[in-house]
Amino acid sequence: MIRAERDGDVATITIDREERRNALNGDLCTVFTEALLEQQDARAVVVTGAGSVFCAGADLATRFGAGDGEGGTTDTFRPHFEVLLDAIVAHPAPVIAAVNGPAIGAGMQLCVACDLRIARPDTRLAIPGGRLGVLLSPTNVWRLALLVGHGLARDFLLTGREVSGEVAERLGLVQRLADDPLAAAHELAAHIASLAPLTVQGHKRALNAVTESLVLTDAARSELETLEAKVFASDDLAEGMAAFAEKRAPTFRGR
Repeated sequence: MIRAERDGDVATITIDREERRNALNGDLCTVFTEALLEQQDARAVVVTGAGSVFCAGADLATRFGAGDGEGGTTDTFRPHFEVLLDAIVAHPAPVIAAVNGPAIGAGMQLCVACDLRIARPDTRLAIPGGRLGVLLSPTNVWRLALLVGHGLARDFLLTGREVSGEVAERLGLVQRLADDPLAAAHELAAHIASLAPLTVQGHKRALNAVTESLVLTDAARSELETLEAKVFASDDLAEGMAAFAEKRAPTFRGR
């Protein structure tokens, strides 16, 4: 489930699904988005996971449904996840990720969409799409490249590189380290909430506007969406999902 709590001007939203390592599905993304929209008057928002994991990514057990009769599959997760990430970016207040444990796949993408990230030094962050046969959306590739630079984005996406929180801080993916990220995030959120709210909101919107000026062209987005559709209709995706379920190494054939 998704828990939303309020302490004065600071809201905290927690992914509370420890039995699935806080993996997200489409329904949880929708609830998360609704919880975020209900906190539009907050001056800062903290996002975290229950227990010892931030978010293990998408719930692969339920992510893909039956195809449309043309050999593909239906992604029950991505449309809702994209709406959630857009809501985080568009929220008027800064959103802080308290990365209390592994942030893998969609979990790392969730971190990237936030304004600031505080992580445990020994946690793990990675986007292992290549081990599953999953392609990131154009927007999430764009966000990652803008945050960490093209060289590091290529390292994360082309090799599936996994880094600790300590390394992530050196790379600029994480802004601060803390043994207790949630406590540190609440402290930072309280500080932000004490600042002039119109100034903070204005600066966030200005930074978003600068980012949006570097938006993908329509032609590039169309090309990437075509590649995305090809990947999600591939035999390799089916093999990646089967290998994950069977706990074995996948054998990809590029088709």
